[in-house]
Amino acid sequence: MLTNKFEGILMGMGNPLLDISVDVNQEILDKYEVKLDSQILAEEKHMPLYKEIGDLDPKFIAGGATQNSIRVAQWILKEKMGKTTAFMGCVGNDDYGKKLDECATNDGVLVHYMKDESTSTGTCACLIKDGERALVANLAAANNFKPSHLETEKAKEIIESAKFYYIAGFFLTVSPDALKEVAEHAVANKKTLAINLSAEFIIDFFTEPLKMAIEYANYVFGNEVEAAAIGKKFEYGEDLVEIAKKVAALPCKNGSRTVIFTQGSKKTIVVNEGKVTEFDVEELPKEKLVDTNGAGDAFVGGFLSQLVQENSLEDCVKVGHWAAREIIQVSGTTLPENCPSTF
Repeated sequence: MLTNKFEGILMGMGNPLLDISVDVNQEILDKYEVKLDSQILAEEKHMPLYKEIGDLDPKFIAGGATQNSIRVAQWILKEKMGKTTAFMGCVGNDDYGKKLDECATNDGVLVHYMKDESTSTGTCACLIKDGERALVANLAAANNFKPSHLETEKAKEIIESAKFYYIAGFFLTVSPDALKEVAEHAVANKKTLAINLSAEFIIDFFTEPLKMAIEYANYVFGNEVEAAAIGKKFEYGEDLVEIAKKVAALPCKNGSRTVIFTQGSKKTIVVNEGKVTEFDVEELPKEKLVDTNGAGDAFVGGFLSQLVQENSLEDCVKVGHWAAREIIQVSGTTLPENCPSTF
């Protein structure tokens, strides 16, 4: 797998996790103090949760926010551009790590994992109730990624070839230094960096690393919850359009910045070069909704698939919406072999 030279265009770096997806009742959510539509890191009190849901006939799906987005982008790009994406993160030397490698590779993504011999592969409990989801991530090996991995020959090859980089905010809990190294390369070579706000706790507790990442970012993604959180933390008010404009206007080391805030079935807000555009979302009939897990990741993947082809912003958002719509009709980020290309 590592013998062929990577000549792709898009690289992701983040926390590879095996999603354990299961339907739950309110009792389990209350027991572990988990709220729907939230993303949290597992604490000691959450550890029994993984065994409990293991007895509820869960589905095991390759996950991790950034890896999901890269998989979706590759799925869409495959017909036109072949294998053009790569992903880096840290896994354990175990069966879960092998499953993640196999799944991403089958999707056409070149994975160059750092292997941690002493820690198990990270997992994410995806708790589904009435189509809504809550995520509880146990990073395990994913938490042990080191910037030294970027010095491997294959990593250098991937970074050099790629023209676009995507790193979700979740990675800021792991290695801001690795993010900065890739970001510096992007600036020096006039390449494009996209990041994601990812979750409220990133904004509230990893504020300084997030500010650093935004400074380098050409594209900043977030949902309405994260947008509101950054408005509160940065004292930008409560109007999401104004918050987007202020984030877009922050100093940028790498040219200009576009901000994209999704709002579920409500309009997607985009600020580009000071101009605000709101894009309608085609609402999915309730009976077709399976679960919302992976919707935001799929949106980013769809968006990036058009961005790397230098298509219009309108096309980027349109395909992002289409990809999110496809994903919420299946369990987790499960991709058919071939992309229907009906967008």
